[in-house]
Amino acid sequence: MNLFGAMEVSGSALQAERIRAEVVAANMANAETTRTANGGPYQRQHVVFTSMAPQQSFASQLMAQSGGSGGSDSETGGVRVSAVVADQGGPLRRYDPGHPDADKDGYVSYPDINPLSEMVDLMGATRAYGLNSSAVQAEKSMVSASLDILK
Repeated sequence: MNLFGAMEVSGSALQAERIRAEVVAANMANAETTRTANGGPYQRQHVVFTSMAPQQSFASQLMAQSGGSGGSDSETGGVRVSAVVADQGGPLRRYDPGHPDADKDGYVSYPDINPLSEMVDLMGATRAYGLNSSAVQAEKSMVSASLDILK
């Protein structure tokens, strides 16, 4: 894999982690939302990542088919968000008869969102984003050093 392929992999990870952080922020913002457009409480969202298959250039595929070494210079992969899915767990029921969304027994359905686990997930997304950002910076400095050598 060349340096630009490594930048593409890190770039795809930056985009995926940004989406993950946005979903976690939406979960935290809606932790007390008892009524949505669908009529029930907000449902926690999860991000599903999938790997992107490496793509080979025509030349490397031709070399592989003809029995050559089939260099992997242009192979890149990465990660992408394949889906944002709703949590299938049920809501938390709290007794609050004065709440406008209380049922006939006085219970209100709240989203099953734990702020602590959301913060841990946000910290993971933030650290992964930072690490991929550092990788892009290192790759940029390697390209810059390579160009300085060629001067």
